[in-house]
Amino acid sequence: MKFASFVNNQQPTYGAVKDDTVIDLGALNPDIVDLRAAIRGGHLQRLAAQVDTAGPGTPLTDVEFLPPIPNAEKVICIGVNYANRNEEYKDGSSAPKYPSVFMRSRESLVGHQQPILDPPESEQLDYEGEIVIIIGKEGRRIAEAEAHEYVAGLTIMNEGSLRDFLRHAKFNVTQGKNFAKSGGLGPWMVTPDELDPMGELQVITRVNGEERQNDVTSNLIFSFRYLIRYLSTFYHLKPGDIIATGTPNGAGARFDPPKYLKDGDVVEVEVPGIGILRNPVKAEIV
Repeated sequence: MKFASFVNNQQPTYGAVKDDTVIDLGALNPDIVDLRAAIRGGHLQRLAAQVDTAGPGTPLTDVEFLPPIPNAEKVICIGVNYANRNEEYKDGSSAPKYPSVFMRSRESLVGHQQPILDPPESEQLDYEGEIVIIIGKEGRRIAEAEAHEYVAGLTIMNEGSLRDFLRHAKFNVTQGKNFAKSGGLGPWMVTPDELDPMGELQVITRVNGEERQNDVTSNLIFSFRYLIRYLSTFYHLKPGDIIATGTPNGAGARFDPPKYLKDGDVVEVEVPGIGILRNPVKAEIV
């Protein structure tokens, strides 16, 4: 099942995608306030059972998409997690022993079809297509063999980055990863009954139709199972938490000259089995 969060009749809500429409399940279930609450309460099967009898949905073209989990408690991101990406740095370094981990704010992400903002403080807005794990139940010190039991579903992120701001400090990348509305998340969450989160997945990024990134999860340095085990060592993972699992090589900064995003560009990140996250780029007016 594909579950989305969106604005319908000027009200934030959530629902299930059916053909080219979305069924407003929030209107049918006022006791479940949002998709994170549905995951936390174990209500996804109940919601899925309502889809076929719910009547006609709203065309996908008529709704304003929100990030699938607009109110995630934690947005956890993994850096340099594809083998080819590590080699892309050309610094002679071997594969890392442990993942690079950083956080994003909820306010740094917009939904499918919503513009990501190119801020006036930088001319180095870059794209990073990623597969995202959405946690389904809380846990600490989760065994790798049990990691799949903690996944509510998968979605997609364009983990937009301001490259010059990534280098403002000696030991962190927080500044360049958290400009308001600099990245996209969506279009929806696909549950494990429809797509095996531990199977091989592909991620493809296109800018204005030109393919820039293309890789598969068998080339990850740290697998999804490992990430859930490792992160739950120190995080108390909770339903609705988001884990962006890393981007392949081919980001704009790695071209000569660099291919940074600009006003009017369109970024599409595709993961077969999930869909396509599409975001236009818009210059931020201040």
